Amino acid sequence: MKFPLIALGATALVTLWSPAMAQDATTVCLITKTDTNPFFVKMKEGAEAKAAELGLTLQSYAGRVDGDHEAQVQAVESCIAAGAKGILITPSNTQAIVPVLKQAQDAGMIVIALDTPLEPPEAANATFATDNFRAGVLIGEWAKAKMGDAAADARIAFLDLTPSNPSVAVLRDQGFMQGFGIDVKDVNVVGDEDDARIVGHDVTNGNEEGGRQAMENLLQQDPSINLVYTINEPAAAGAYEALRAVGMEGNVTIVSVDGGCPGVQNVEEGIIGATSMQYPLQMAALGVEAVAEFAKSGTMPEASEGLTFTDTGVDLVTDEPVDGVESMTSTEAKAQCWG
Repeated sequence: MKFPLIALGATALVTLWSPAMAQDATTVCLITKTDTNPFFVKMKEGAEAKAAELGLTLQSYAGRVDGDHEAQVQAVESCIAAGAKGILITPSNTQAIVPVLKQAQDAGMIVIALDTPLEPPEAANATFATDNFRAGVLIGEWAKAKMGDAAADARIAFLDLTPSNPSVAVLRDQGFMQGFGIDVKDVNVVGDEDDARIVGHDVTNGNEEGGRQAMENLLQQDPSINLVYTINEPAAAGAYEALRAVGMEGNVTIVSVDGGCPGVQNVEEGIIGATSMQYPLQMAALGVEAVAEFAKSGTMPEASEGLTFTDTGVDLVTDEPVDGVESMTSTEAKAQCWG
């Protein structure tokens, strides 16, 4: 039996189901942060393709904006009511979502975090994700090597995700700092650093307009900014527009994380100096496979060796390679990018 894919916030689906109905071993839910970010669009494509291959029914949900926690709670509740066998989720609020996900687990569902670990990570039965800390380290190491001696006097702007600082944002941010040579203090906390090179942090909601506004705000604090860390490539594109508006685009290096085709194109055009490519289609496909196996045998996925999650890979993309940091060119990345 097929069910329509609906956006978060709609309530019609809930009325079609009763929580008392038997659990449907053929249904898997995918809950992403938004349905506009190319990363999550590709994730949905991967889930749809794998679900079709395995004969599963996929119900997809997406928040209105990055950080739309309440909509994700509603989606989990709908999945519980639908009797789904598993939930794949990229959580907007990695702590606050845990109680409702526990309800799903208590109802016999497997919960798999995609891309963004829960807090605590063990609140999920498994996590399929980029090593986001390593993604940050790669762009930090590249930026430090690229700047050379000037790195000692860098003026760095941090364009983060949301005020709640979900785990993915913390990991990328702190990874970048470590790669660049900044003392991160508490690796679980954003903003406790005292390195004089940090101009400040602002939030972008992971989109272009947010990146533009955050960049404008930080430029008002310090117009000598020459290095910009961005949580993702849409935010990087917005930051570039703000810099271009004041004629600074040639004087500032932007680094990011994603590996979407628009971002790779921006690397080729010199808008982004370097980005860390991740593989959302792989995350979603592995997640759907794990739900199918759980439905069949009750088997839980195993983490990658030495990690608390299943690492789905990350690669540095730049057309300005530096010694000591392995990378691929934008041309090479175009064969693997998404969006």
